[in-house]
Amino acid sequence: MEFVTNYITPDIKLSCYEDKLFKTEVVFDQHMLVWFISGETKIIQADNEYIFRAGDIFLIPRNQLATVINYPKDGLPHKTVVMHLTTDRLRTFYAPIEVKPKAAISQKIRCFSDHPLLKSCFASVIPYFEVQEQFPENIASLKINEAISILRIIDSEIDGILANFEEPGKIDLVSFMEKNFMFNMPMEKFGYLTGRSLSTFNRDFRKHFNATPQKWLTQKRLELAYYQLTEKKKKPVEVYLEVGFEDLSHFSYAFKKQFGYTPTGLGSRAG
Repeated sequence: MEFVTNYITPDIKLSCYEDKLFKTEVVFDQHMLVWFISGETKIIQADNEYIFRAGDIFLIPRNQLATVINYPKDGLPHKTVVMHLTTDRLRTFYAPIEVKPKAAISQKIRCFSDHPLLKSCFASVIPYFEVQEQFPENIASLKINEAISILRIIDSEIDGILANFEEPGKIDLVSFMEKNFMFNMPMEKFGYLTGRSLSTFNRDFRKHFNATPQKWLTQKRLELAYYQLTEKKKKPVEVYLEVGFEDLSHFSYAFKKQFGYTPTGLGSRAG
């Protein structure tokens, strides 16, 4: 089954998933504040890997590439409440606040465990999902502003993320792609994140790598998969999603085409 998502406002939702797993590769256009009710999520970024479980609360900053794999766990569905902290709302929130410039703040996921203030804020919206009645916009605004205010109390660096409204500028293409090739994103999104139009991205890519983006990406993903299988001793079913393939059969086909044998054939060759 697909995700069942219940929005009480466009910016507050409850997601529930009961199947084996759900995987997506995304760049969130807005900051996402998430409260985990049940299930488990693995989030893979270029430099970090996170596991979140029931009770965890975390913030995913906008414009960050991530592979998200969601699982039910212990007989319970994967269930979360999510607040979208939109740029428009944050501009309004910060308009009367003087934010002092700080050194560059890491855009990694920020974890808040089960902080009681954030947990209380999230728990207070649950009844609105249950009664299935119209959620007044003024109450929704109060709840989201409450969450932002709590974040500012418990995280001294959060203004450097939430009050930063800059869009991605033109950056070094080679270092970005070498760091983020495992994310199965549309080329338009890669272009946006490197500060380029699609046509400029494709032109610059061929200039630097002497190959088409898709051919180069497939090659890099297969090389990473080979490393994970041989050095990390992972199984093909553990690897294919993490290196940017959508299904196991396509991964096995591409792997055999590249290396001459299937991923499962590695064990017999090593022996």
